[in-house]
Amino acid sequence: MSVKITGYKTHDGTDAMNTDCDYSSAYVTLYTSADLVGHGMTFTIGRGNDIVCAAIRELAKRLVGKDVEELFANMGKTWDYLNADSQLRWIGPEKGVIHIAFGAVGNALWDMYARSRKKPLWKLIVDMTPEELVQSTAFRYLSDVITKEEALVMLKAKATTKAEREAKVREIGYPAYITSAGWLGYSDEKVARLTKEAVQAGFNHFKMKVGADREMDLRRGKLIRSIIDDPQYLPTGQQPRDLNAPELAGKNAGPTGSVLMMDANQVWDVPEAIDYVKSLAELKPWFIEEPTAPDDIIGHAAIRKALKPYGIGVATGEHAHNRMVFKQLLQAEAIDVCQIDSCRLAGVSEVLSVSLMAAKFGIPVCPHAGGVGLCEYTIHLSLIDYIVVSGSMERNVLEFANHLHEHFVHPCSISTKGRYNIPDHPDGGYSIEMHKSSIEQYEWPHGSYWVNEHPKLQAQALSQSE
Repeated sequence: MSVKITGYKTHDGTDAMNTDCDYSSAYVTLYTSADLVGHGMTFTIGRGNDIVCAAIRELAKRLVGKDVEELFANMGKTWDYLNADSQLRWIGPEKGVIHIAFGAVGNALWDMYARSRKKPLWKLIVDMTPEELVQSTAFRYLSDVITKEEALVMLKAKATTKAEREAKVREIGYPAYITSAGWLGYSDEKVARLTKEAVQAGFNHFKMKVGADREMDLRRGKLIRSIIDDPQYLPTGQQPRDLNAPELAGKNAGPTGSVLMMDANQVWDVPEAIDYVKSLAELKPWFIEEPTAPDDIIGHAAIRKALKPYGIGVATGEHAHNRMVFKQLLQAEAIDVCQIDSCRLAGVSEVLSVSLMAAKFGIPVCPHAGGVGLCEYTIHLSLIDYIVVSGSMERNVLEFANHLHEHFVHPCSISTKGRYNIPDHPDGGYSIEMHKSSIEQYEWPHGSYWVNEHPKLQAQALSQSE
């Protein structure tokens, strides 16, 4: 008896009134005629989450009545089908709210696929043949950079040694960097405390936010450097890392082997970005992330060229809304680090295409993971990239933000050496299933958090929606 998708349900994990909301989730569950389900979500930072949920519902409708095994048999074809509604496509195409919603629906389907095979998502894909993986990837509009045939050759070249890489990463974990210590708005005392804690936790890559004030950035950067470069703060018994090691090459590592990165969150015009980052060169960052508008490919190329003599690279991608933007960033030699987002791109099939292009260009993929559920998602994507696509994790690091993991049934975790542990639960899927209690508590507007703790806010919003 075939199993068909019978319905879906969305959950708005935010509020419509709070302008200071930081982390929100547009969440979807796909249901079938059997017990099999699939969970997916996309990350927002507050208002507009309800709009994303509406878009998710429109896309999920296209799956109702479909046989799941027919969908799983060719996930690339399924991706094309989900992307082919001409009226929904018109309000993209392949960008904006529709594409973000596609990320949630596509990821829910991949979660269902992994659950049906009793494997975590990364293992499902790692165990695919090169032919199956190519068939699962979104290739439209990319043939001027990479063809299916070329991708197949790349994957076959790595296939004979993928078991060795899987065993290695299971043993040592996947390298991570911490992004929670250098937020703007933290006092110097808090930055120092969090940085010391991160060093003790085994991290050696640290990211700070910049762009609000040059003198403040210099002061905070020197403070962070004074801690991460000082051997006295290393964990007991740990020696400074080898500065000649491949994983530190070209990263401006300090005397202990620690690496500093900077993130500007799109704040500058191109000339301003060049001037500002040059003035921070004494801090020796590995890269500047999102120095200007995320769609400005030529601007990023100009910034990269200007900063190259200072040994500072350029990273971007968390707001790159589709594979074509990444294609052009790579073609224009505009980035040193590719930062895919697990749900701004339209699910796993599109992520695979970007990973393949980045591998062809020799650019490391270091996903964005600074939001609710993103760490849970992206460890799978980094494992896939390492084991079957690029074959390398020496220069890669995956962002880790130490909050909100308690809301997930299969949360990610970090070892004492500052590396991701490998998700391995057979029912874990894509690790994005939320606890029912978290949904019941925080769903807008009827969750217990709003009813009991913010009744006036809830009543105001509901009255405005009538």
